[in-house]
Amino acid sequence: MISRAAILAETRAWIGTPYQHQASAKGVGCDCLGLVRGVWRALYGQEPELAPAYTPDWAERAGRETLLHAAQRYLREISIEDARPGDVLLFRMDAQSPVKHAAILDEEERIIHAYWGRAVVRSRFAPWWRARCAAAFSFPDVDAWPS
Repeated sequence: MISRAAILAETRAWIGTPYQHQASAKGVGCDCLGLVRGVWRALYGQEPELAPAYTPDWAERAGRETLLHAAQRYLREISIEDARPGDVLLFRMDAQSPVKHAAILDEEERIIHAYWGRAVVRSRFAPWWRARCAAAFSFPDVDAWPS
């Protein structure tokens, strides 16, 4: 059983990691997918599937739900309303686009994500992000969050 405290501790350890497209190295560089991949490796070991090479506009060009379908293969889908700290959130940048961005829900209505052009940051889960949240997932074998 993986604790939500362990997920949050590992995720928070990535804060300040510079944004780097396709990377997944704590303290060196990562993008939003790289953050989730890095947390997975810390908690579970080897990734179940290698991420294919992708361009910054991969979702728009492909028009497929590549990120959403990968999450459905390895994470446990939950309703957005049931998401708790330590869960993975996926976002659409507009209603017609495939899911393209990932974050991990933190406590105090915050998300932790790799913010393009900056770094891994802790941001307010503001209405702008809430409106774009398309799916929520728990990591496998995660304990319940205290109520």
